[in-house]
Amino acid sequence: MSYRYIKFEPDSGVARVILNRPEYRNAQSRKLLEEVDQAFTQAIEDDSVKVIILMAEGDHFCAGHDLGTPEELADQKERPIAPGIRGRYRRSKDLYIDFTLRWRDLAKPTIAVVQGYCIFAGWMVASAMDMIFAADDAMFLGTNFQYFSVPWDMHPRKAKELLFESRFINGIEAQELELVNRTYPKETLLEESLAYAHRVAENDSFQLKMIKLAVNQMQETQGFKSHINGAHMMHLMSATGERDPGFELQKPEGKRRPMVQRAVENYERFHDPETGKS
Repeated sequence: MSYRYIKFEPDSGVARVILNRPEYRNAQSRKLLEEVDQAFTQAIEDDSVKVIILMAEGDHFCAGHDLGTPEELADQKERPIAPGIRGRYRRSKDLYIDFTLRWRDLAKPTIAVVQGYCIFAGWMVASAMDMIFAADDAMFLGTNFQYFSVPWDMHPRKAKELLFESRFINGIEAQELELVNRTYPKETLLEESLAYAHRVAENDSFQLKMIKLAVNQMQETQGFKSHINGAHMMHLMSATGERDPGFELQKPEGKRRPMVQRAVENYERFHDPETGKS
């Protein structure tokens, strides 16, 4: 199978699914997400693949949704979204809920390898993987996005503290919050991630599958998927509210969401280069 927006590289039991739009900081277009889904299916159907790594070309894992590159605009013209909330809901659920829930439940261990920006949609896709290994200077930015697993990935009080302020966290702080499993210098991130993946790939596939099902089942009994679907409605309300005349944040020029703009401003005002924290 050939791909345009990603790369698929199986090697000795580990398949690498690589986001390949570095010129756009790997922004998530519809076509990119569709190719990621196809590549995951390819990896699942290949019995020689034991572990799947999701990573990205270039300096950044993913700077968020594609808000208007030429390729995305051409795709929207060819496959237009239905007007109104009906169309927005269908697109949002198809691309950002159905895909991520399916990827969370893939029958093989998955690892996101994150460098540079991991903003909004980037965070969503990374958090749908079983583990996240990150560069110590990676920059994560979250909000109440579509696949809102944040309060499952860290203590709810810490989730509120972080998201209320709208600020970046680096890989080290993300590890302290237990969003990230491990951090490494960006120079050794891929090497260390592959070494771990190959150690896991030495184990029995069926055993790995049962372990994953057992852990995920714990979250299911606590209502994980019900929460994801319910929080999706709140995300749509938030996104719609940005269009209200009383919305309190200024809409930035260019292709950037208001809360991303606020986080950038906070970073520029309060970032401490010595600690890497804001």
